[in-house]
Amino acid sequence: MTDLSVSGTPRYRFAIVGAGWRTTFYLRVASAASDRFHLSGVVARSRERAEEVTRAWGVEAHPGLESLLQGGRRPDFVVLSVPRSATVRWLEELTAAGLPVLCETPPGVDLPELLRVTELAARGPRVQVAEQYQYQPLHAARLALTDGGVIGTTSMVSLSVAHDYHGFSLMRRHLQMTGEPAVLRASTLRSTIESGFGTSGPRRTPGTTEEIRTVGLVDFGSSFGLYDFAGEQYFSYIRSPHVSIRGSIGEISDRTVRRLLTLDEPISEELRREETGLEGDLGGRSLRGISFGDRWSYKNPFPGARLSDDEIAIATCLELMGRYAEGGPAFYGLADAAQDHYLSLCLHQAATTGDAVHAVTQPWAGALLDASAVGGILPSPVLEDHGTSRRTV
Repeated sequence: MTDLSVSGTPRYRFAIVGAGWRTTFYLRVASAASDRFHLSGVVARSRERAEEVTRAWGVEAHPGLESLLQGGRRPDFVVLSVPRSATVRWLEELTAAGLPVLCETPPGVDLPELLRVTELAARGPRVQVAEQYQYQPLHAARLALTDGGVIGTTSMVSLSVAHDYHGFSLMRRHLQMTGEPAVLRASTLRSTIESGFGTSGPRRTPGTTEEIRTVGLVDFGSSFGLYDFAGEQYFSYIRSPHVSIRGSIGEISDRTVRRLLTLDEPISEELRREETGLEGDLGGRSLRGISFGDRWSYKNPFPGARLSDDEIAIATCLELMGRYAEGGPAFYGLADAAQDHYLSLCLHQAATTGDAVHAVTQPWAGALLDASAVGGILPSPVLEDHGTSRRTV
């Protein structure tokens, strides 16, 4: 049974299978939002790695699932954060144990594995996928505008913000696509750029690296998506993210929204980050939300928590997963994850062969969430703003 926090709201207990770099994001979220989430344990690949995690983070770590479940209450759900090659095996083991699972990535390396997971999903396990980009504040603010019809019917989306399935999840959301057929054409561009920072922090010496950029056009028939991304972008000092969304009565270009207010009255408005802790504000650094004119386009569900935008998005996935594990609505299931990963596989096939690739409707199409509802309704603020109070895991 879910705990209650001091404020009387649910406090979800979760465990993590996997102890790699991506797991550290969940550890930071558990620390910063400890009155919403309690991390009950981590399963590492070996006893040595489990001991390293315990020393570094002060959390209980285990060399296997069996020891995690012994001697304590079962978690409300488990975050599965392992290499994609091991995801399907772990997913089958966890669901066989009756545990709700939040997968860190879409399970399955290729189409046969995606179909295998679809068969698993048909048996009814409670599984969702942590597709967090739709919950990153600025992306969520843009989605609120396109979902709300602010720029009319969207016909073209150009995204240079995220790789593979992440990019396609945003593309489908903005274009209101589900499992429709598509034609994909793509090319790979290679160039030399200045190297960036790494997962361990700033670079120590100057140098260059090869940028491998994939640019693709996705033709859905009634609308188009442009995919433009290089993996180096995530850690580059000199490559910026870009988003362009064109609609029938307006467009969104990064943070600028241009639209018609009346018959012959075009206006431009900005999506603005509203933050605390700036200049003379002594409340501590935190994101309040994204404003659009005189209203909120996005409100941070975790105000006061010291979280990056990506960590806010991960916390949102954890919140929605806690509700889902208790019987709440789905927000991004195995079918949607399979569809976005399938489209990314088609894109890379097109880039490799130079030929157009036809993505066809797959068996999971009937289980896809309505395009306007993928991700569900963002939770209202669920964490009080505690200013600079100290938090621990």
